[in-house]
Amino acid sequence: MTPLLVIVAGYFAGAIPFGVILAKRKGVDIRERGSGNIGATNVARVIGLGSGLVVLALDALKGAAAVWLARELCGWEHIVALTGFAAILGHCFSPFLGGKGGKGVATALGVFLAIAPVLAVVAIAVFLVVAGRTRVPALGSLSGIASATLYAFITGMTLDISLLALATLALLVYTHRGNLARLVTS
Repeated sequence: MTPLLVIVAGYFAGAIPFGVILAKRKGVDIRERGSGNIGATNVARVIGLGSGLVVLALDALKGAAAVWLARELCGWEHIVALTGFAAILGHCFSPFLGGKGGKGVATALGVFLAIAPVLAVVAIAVFLVVAGRTRVPALGSLSGIASATLYAFITGMTLDISLLALATLALLVYTHRGNLARLVTS
């Protein structure tokens, strides 16, 4: 399979809107309830913690699967990193939802669990501390990816992984821009 097809496959894997699918099975259009977001946090708030955890797992799994697919079919680390980022982009801008999607946190978690587990551990630890203290999941998520990105550069991880972390940080800041604006004005 050509590298471009691997990246495109990663994008479409990431674009599967598990939050919408699961909520619809429960008779709910998650895009019209709670925050309107399709991700695990909104699903947990609207439908329940168990459903939110299922969406978290499925969204992370699609990110990890995209990385695994790229490694198996191509193997070049820069293509693996690009495929992981494509999966995150697919979640955020799903063609199945008219170019809309979620914030990308769970899919990014899956990508980093597969490509650089230590970065996932750093992000999870910081998320737990910040979200636990502030009760603001968005702040925890952004602090987690920012810390993981800093860790990648400080510890001299490969350029592909460091740039993936940086690009993911930039994308998550963009997808959380509404949350950030509300935090600044509150």
